[in-house]
Amino acid sequence: MSFFHWSSIKNQRHGVASDRRAQAPRHMKEQFLGSDNLFVQSLAKGIGLLEALGARPGALSLTDLADLTGMDRSTTQRMTHTLVQLGYIEKGANGRGFVPGRKILDRTFDYLSHNLLIERASPILTDLQREAGERVDLSLFDDLSIIYAWRRQTKRQTFFATLVGRRIPCYCSSGGRAIMSHLPQQRVDDILARSTLRPITPKTETDVAVIKRRIAQARESNYALALEETLLGEIAVGCAILDHDRQPMAALHIAGSLSEWTVEAFVQRFTPLAIEAARALGGGIPR
Repeated sequence: MSFFHWSSIKNQRHGVASDRRAQAPRHMKEQFLGSDNLFVQSLAKGIGLLEALGARPGALSLTDLADLTGMDRSTTQRMTHTLVQLGYIEKGANGRGFVPGRKILDRTFDYLSHNLLIERASPILTDLQREAGERVDLSLFDDLSIIYAWRRQTKRQTFFATLVGRRIPCYCSSGGRAIMSHLPQQRVDDILARSTLRPITPKTETDVAVIKRRIAQARESNYALALEETLLGEIAVGCAILDHDRQPMAALHIAGSLSEWTVEAFVQRFTPLAIEAARALGGGIPR
């Protein structure tokens, strides 16, 4: 196995861990401060417990979960027991600690099977990947992040690069910057102000002025480019997918390896394909 491949795996695992830390739920007292009368705090605590399971790799103990959620140990134990009985949490290897349960995959299926954009995109992206010969992804816009909802791999992808559900900050992804290029400047400023500008790789751009320039470039060219910002050795172009109100709701990505492509050749080959496919998917679909 090549050094590049091992470096990619190590980097990808680090990136996922960083993403999980960024998503770790706030302590419950802070999270529910000022909530309204219709807000069910006990339900939110259970969901917060599920979210906490993604904050660190591997199985988590009750103490870990209590620390991450801010709940006392007794409440954590009762919540965890309930979610284990329902199948949303499972025991870790050798019965130690807790991990997400397989039942969560049922809810993933529910979401994907009910999303009109994903249904419409599937044949288009399958054809695109066949023509491009490189990885093709569809991500959904979610405030500060994009979430990969459809991924079509090629011949050399690392494990985490093939999974749906991965969340990446908008500021450092080609799709996220393409999406922000279609937003008013005030909204862009707000997203960047609320984002934790933490590098995922040594090549991740975290300087706000540089990020804004790249968003402006994407606005002019109709695509955004990311070089090794979420995975070492990777080049990716992203194009925003607009809804019927011309608002960005998702992004299409084509990603390849810098060991096989120069930046100029990759952009010349794949940006026309990405732009055409994004336009074919846009419009007519409510957010």
